[in-house]
Amino acid sequence: MEADNGARSVGQARTSLLPKHEREKRRREKEANRDYGRGRSVNTKTIRDKKLRRNLQALESKNKEAALKAKDAEILLQGTAGFLEPENEMERTYKVRQEEIVENVSIAMAQKRFDLTLNELGPYVFDYSRNGRELLLGGRKGHIASMDWRTGKLNCEFQVHETVRDVRWLHTNQYMAIAQKRNVYIYDGQGVELHCLNQHRDVAHLEFLPYHFLLATLGLRGFLKYQDVSTGQLVSEIATKLGPPASMAQNPYNAICFTGHGNVCPATPVFKTINMLTETEGRYMVSTGQDRKMAVWDIRQFRMVNDYYTDQPASSVAISDRGVTAVSWGTRTTMWKDLFQKHAAEQTKVESPYMKFGGQGRVERLRWCPLEDILGIGHDEGFSSIIVPGAGEPNMDVMEVNPLETVKDRQNREVRSLLNKLQPEMIALDPTFIGNLDLRSEEQRQAEIDLDAKPVDVETEIRKKARGKNSALSRYLRKQRAKNVIDEKRLKVDEIWNEQEQQREQKKKEKETDMGPALARFAKRD
Repeated sequence: MEADNGARSVGQARTSLLPKHEREKRRREKEANRDYGRGRSVNTKTIRDKKLRRNLQALESKNKEAALKAKDAEILLQGTAGFLEPENEMERTYKVRQEEIVENVSIAMAQKRFDLTLNELGPYVFDYSRNGRELLLGGRKGHIASMDWRTGKLNCEFQVHETVRDVRWLHTNQYMAIAQKRNVYIYDGQGVELHCLNQHRDVAHLEFLPYHFLLATLGLRGFLKYQDVSTGQLVSEIATKLGPPASMAQNPYNAICFTGHGNVCPATPVFKTINMLTETEGRYMVSTGQDRKMAVWDIRQFRMVNDYYTDQPASSVAISDRGVTAVSWGTRTTMWKDLFQKHAAEQTKVESPYMKFGGQGRVERLRWCPLEDILGIGHDEGFSSIIVPGAGEPNMDVMEVNPLETVKDRQNREVRSLLNKLQPEMIALDPTFIGNLDLRSEEQRQAEIDLDAKPVDVETEIRKKARGKNSALSRYLRKQRAKNVIDEKRLKVDEIWNEQEQQREQKKKEKETDMGPALARFAKRD
């Protein structure tokens, strides 16, 4: 479109002409920052301190270089994730059956599709080890079994003769935690009982935090407890005060545990949360409830993105390494793809599921096998392993988890994990935040002290506890005399002690006078 003076208006003005290599460089930097960046960069132009500005500029340059190297290293990745793709608009991927998938995959992959018929001691809950190599099964009626599910080798199998509510692998496949009827028990890889956690009563859900070596338990009474499995100490005990729990899930990004409870409220319609799970990067969460809804939440903003309806209240939900969400109700299991997209500004609602599966019994639990396109299903009739193309991460990090590790590799990894163990105090909503410096001056800190608070009187505090032969006063004196430290509190304590000694001597003399000279020797000091 031309103006009256002959000038041509353009939709997008080009204020600067950049060569092709410069445009390519900016595009690479933008993609690298999107995939591997560490958030918004620091504006160093507004910093007056030259030394601080120079240090921050060097740090930003290192972060930028690291992101570019990680982006360039993608060319070395050998595996690629492949989903089912329809050939035309009329085809639907959820109509593909497991028999058709088994016929068109390799023999090694086809052997991973199997069913275990265990219809007498179910329903079954289960757990995969971190490297996806071991499978731990737990029947409601006390049946426990662990196996290398790829080769079919049974490691151990035993009967605990009481109700089993949940099972969980610990930091290696040599230790397993079983939530039984009354307490939580720790067994080794051969099924030998090692510990009985008496402080964890009536536990319904278990979670293990691998980087903190913490076993999180949630009981029927609503108590959330954290047990350090490396030292055996009970780290924390939190009363949720929300009644019996329905579910518990762990955010792998920051190790925060989410709990779902059923609240009864006659005035407002509060629905019971059945299950929930967060994806690996800790940005989105999927929850299901008694209202037959499956909701997708953005937990960074604590708001719901989309919601979907299920035919029945869902019994379990699981999210794979690549973001495929599996949800089950009754005997049916549905897999959804692209419920949330990491780089999308607005999340679009998915019209149809990715795959469907109808099992033999009522589904109790769903779990994705790490580093595999395999979904495990525990139900009334036993256990089923189905193939879901594109669900697993194709490129493994053997420094993190190694499915092919030997006994020596496992031992070395356990030692490294203990040396790099994180403290429980580091569990926070933002794991990148360590702390801030208190930049207030001494005058500001003194001004913010509550001036209305009454000063603590050392003498009054000691006199309240100075009763009995083994009182706090006597214990304090024994410790301080051993240290031989003289301070204001020690002087006050000595004064009170001498005063009490005089009172006791006075009472003894009064008793001797009352009892007479013959019986005076039987008088006792108070």
